[in-house]
Amino acid sequence: MHPGKIIILLGLATVALGAALVWAPWLLSWFGRLPGDIRMDRGGLSLRFPVMSLLIVSIVLTVLVNLIARRL
Repeated sequence: MHPGKIIILLGLATVALGAALVWAPWLLSWFGRLPGDIRMDRGGLSLRFPVMSLLIVSIVLTVLVNLIARRL
């Protein structure tokens, strides 16, 4: 695939994600709240490590990229 097409697709995906965050935030409300995600709140300090959420996002992106790569 031509590098220019990849950049355009990444830009469109970024715009779609941004639109979902602005106009439909409930679609991504699960992120960081799954079992396996680590959250520590102590006093004025809050740390979040979305381990399971990032694992699921990684698996989904891997499957999508492999499906797209096979079509080309």
